[in-house]
Amino acid sequence: MSEAPLWRRVFAEFLGSAFLAAVVIGSGIAAQRLSPGNTGLQLFENAAATAAGLFAIILMFGPVSGGHFNPVVSFVDAAFGGLSWRDAAAYLPAQMAGCISGAVVANVMFSLDAVEFSSKSRASPAHFLSEVVATLGLLLVIFALVRSGRSRTAPAAVGAYIGAAYFFTSSTSFANPAITVGRMFSDTFAGIAPSSAPSFITAQIVGGVLAFVVVRALYPDITPAQAAEVLVRHDAETAPDGVASQPLRAAPAHADGDGDRAATDATAPASTDPSRR
Repeated sequence: MSEAPLWRRVFAEFLGSAFLAAVVIGSGIAAQRLSPGNTGLQLFENAAATAAGLFAIILMFGPVSGGHFNPVVSFVDAAFGGLSWRDAAAYLPAQMAGCISGAVVANVMFSLDAVEFSSKSRASPAHFLSEVVATLGLLLVIFALVRSGRSRTAPAAVGAYIGAAYFFTSSTSFANPAITVGRMFSDTFAGIAPSSAPSFITAQIVGGVLAFVVVRALYPDITPAQAAEVLVRHDAETAPDGVASQPLRAAPAHADGDGDRAATDATAPASTDPSRR
């Protein structure tokens, strides 16, 4: 069974990222208006909508692209051999553009200016540490599920983790450079000031590097075939019920440093068959 063409996967990443930003920012605006003066309730409403929306969005677009919507996820996946570096690089601008587009749509849906740069400063040592921890945890959830053959639960698990991390981190768990950039374009509850974004993105990259090291330590035998199923199984064709009609193709492995990929054994174990924001 063949992988979807790159343009389709990139388009899915763009759309999924746009919906993600619209959910995060739109629910934040709604929470402000529905619960004025009650920050705790606003945060709960924003977190609940984000967790549920992320679950649905991963199910919606994951079968095409894997449902990353996050450059850190894509590049760590490439480091494990599950995605070529060329494809990870192609995903990056689509994820960024999608999150910016989703932010603009969210603003317009609530009768705000299409672009309103946020004035909400979030740059502090506590926020930096929170983003490192949030990103590390997110990557551990994803790759632990894939490695243990439980990736069918990834969409729900990722949504639940992000919803919880809204409350156990002081940064409210952005854990995603693309959504960080998108949230700069909305001066609302979920926004972040452009001056704070570099700190968040740096922390997220640090979290991604740490996640690679920790996953490698905990699961030293993780294979490219397993990594290729992040976040959910994505093939060019599936049966009507969503279950692949043929055995899973072998995941490609890097042939060399320029991003070329060579085929591996054509019979991937059933335990690596996964399903995933």
